[in-house]
Amino acid sequence: MVNIKEAQEWQRLAAMDLSTAEYLQNMNPLPLEIICYHCQQSAEKYLKGYLVFCGMAPPRMHDLDELCKLSLKFSDTFKNIADQCSDLTAYGVGPRYPMELILEEEDMRQALNSAKIIRDFILAVIQEKIAQEQKQDESQ
Repeated sequence: MVNIKEAQEWQRLAAMDLSTAEYLQNMNPLPLEIICYHCQQSAEKYLKGYLVFCGMAPPRMHDLDELCKLSLKFSDTFKNIADQCSDLTAYGVGPRYPMELILEEEDMRQALNSAKIIRDFILAVIQEKIAQEQKQDESQ
C-alpha cells in the first residue's frame, strides 16, 4: 500500500516550493505571481505525495480540486482542505502567462496560508496512518 520513499521525495520537493515562496516575500518589488505559483506547486506536490503514499500513481494534472477529490477516496477528512485547494488551483497555470492574473499582497498572504494549511494537514494525516499501521502490526 505505502511507498514511503517516493512519498517523501514528493514532500521534499513540496517543502522546497513552499520555502521558495516564503523566501521571495523579502524581494522588492514582490513577485506576487511567482510566490502564488510556488504555493500552488507546493500544495500540488503534497497532494500527489499523499496519493503516492496511498499506493496511487501521481496523476498528470495540476488541478488541486481534482487531486483533493482523489485523496477523498483514501480519507474523507480531505474535505477539510477543499477550500484551500480551491484557493490555490488558479495559480498553477495563470501566473505562467502574461496578464492572466492580477494579484495583490493579500492574495499572496492567502496563498501562503493555504499552502501551509495543506502541508500541515497532509503531513498529519500521513503520520496518523503510519501510527495506525504500526499499532496494527504490534497487535498481531
